[in-house]
Amino acid sequence: MTFETESVIGSEPEAVDLVPAESSQRQPPDLATASSFPKVLRRRLDEFFSASDLSPKANREMWIKIAVGLAVLAGCWIALYEFRPDSWKFVALYLLGGLAQTFLLLNVAHDSNHNAISSVPFVNKTLNHVFDLCGINSYMWRILHHRGHHSCINLHPEDDALTGRGIFRFTPHEARAPLHRFQHLYALFFYALFSLDYVFVRDVEAFLFPTHDYLRRAVHPPREYVILLAGKGFYLAYMLVLPVILLGKSPLLVGSAFLLVHLVVGLSVSLVFQTSHTVDSTYFPSGRGEFDNGVYHIFATTADYATENPLVGWLVGGLNHHIAHHLCPHVCHTHYPSLTRIVKRTAEEFGVPYRQHATMTRAIRHHLILLKQLGKEDEFHAVRL
Repeated sequence: MTFETESVIGSEPEAVDLVPAESSQRQPPDLATASSFPKVLRRRLDEFFSASDLSPKANREMWIKIAVGLAVLAGCWIALYEFRPDSWKFVALYLLGGLAQTFLLLNVAHDSNHNAISSVPFVNKTLNHVFDLCGINSYMWRILHHRGHHSCINLHPEDDALTGRGIFRFTPHEARAPLHRFQHLYALFFYALFSLDYVFVRDVEAFLFPTHDYLRRAVHPPREYVILLAGKGFYLAYMLVLPVILLGKSPLLVGSAFLLVHLVVGLSVSLVFQTSHTVDSTYFPSGRGEFDNGVYHIFATTADYATENPLVGWLVGGLNHHIAHHLCPHVCHTHYPSLTRIVKRTAEEFGVPYRQHATMTRAIRHHLILLKQLGKEDEFHAVRL
C-alpha cells in the first residue's frame, strides 16, 4: 500500500522565520537529494508493513484501548446510577468518566475520523460518534481537522488550529494586539476552556456563522444539522439533566463536576495538540508554495515529543509521534513508534531537520516560549525564503 501526504501548493514571497538558522534549512540544497528524500521515506514506511505482513489498521493493542476506554466510561455511569454515591464520591466518579472521555477523544475518536482503525467504513463511522458522545460534533470536527489543518499546517489564516479568537496570536503572520503580550501567562487558563467552547459555541458557529471560506462554500446535508442538535441534546441530558432529575443531585454540584471535567478535557487535549505545531522551533510558512513537496512542509511545521516514553504515547493516542501521524494519517496510532524510528533515521541520513522534545513538559515549555515571543513584536524580523 502507499501512504499519501497532503500537498501544499501556491506561493507567496515573504515569511517571518522564528528560527532562521534552522528553518532556512528546511530541505537539502542538492536537488537530487531533495527529490529522493520523500521517495525514500515513503518507500521505507510502506515497506515496514509489507515486509512484516502487518495491517496498518488497528492491532490487538488498539482494540484493547478501545475496549478499556469505553468500559471505563460506561462503568462510571452505571456506578453512578447503581450506587448513588454521596457528593465527593459522585464528583470522583464523574471526573473519572471525564478522564475516560479524554482518553477516548485522543485514542479512538481521532483515529476513527482518519479511517485509521479499520478497513471497514462502518466501523470507523460508528466510532466517529465518540466525538458526539463527548459533546463535540463529529462531522464538523472532521471538516475542520482534515480541510482546516492537515492540508494547511501552520498556514495563516487557513489552519483552524491557529484560530486564536483574538485572545491568542499563534503565528507571526497574524496581527499583534496589546493583550498578546501576556498570552503566555493566561494560556493554560483559556486552554482549560477549550472543550466548553467546542460544546457550546464553536460547532454551532461553524455551521451557522462560518469564518473560513471553505465552510462558507460548503453545503451541509440536512441530516448533519439533525445530528448536531441531537448530539448536543443527548450529551447535555446525560451529563447535566439526568443526574439532577434521576439522582436528585443539586444543580450546583452537577454543574461544578461538569465544569471540572471540561477543565481537565480542555487543558489535556489543547496541550497535546499545541505542542506538536506551535513551539519555538517550528516554522510558519507564508503560503502554500514554499515547499516543493508536502513531506518537507510536515517536517518544518511539526515537532514530536516524548517519543521514547511509551506511557505518554499510550495516553495521548500516539499524537506525540506527530510527524508520523501527518505522514501516515490513515495508519492506526499504535504503529507510530515504529514509524517514528524510520522517520528519524531517514531524516538524519538525508540531513533534513527533525524537530523533537525529549519530554512533554519540555514541549509545553517551548510552546509557552513561542507564545511569549509572539506577544513581543520586536522578537521577529522578516527574511526572504
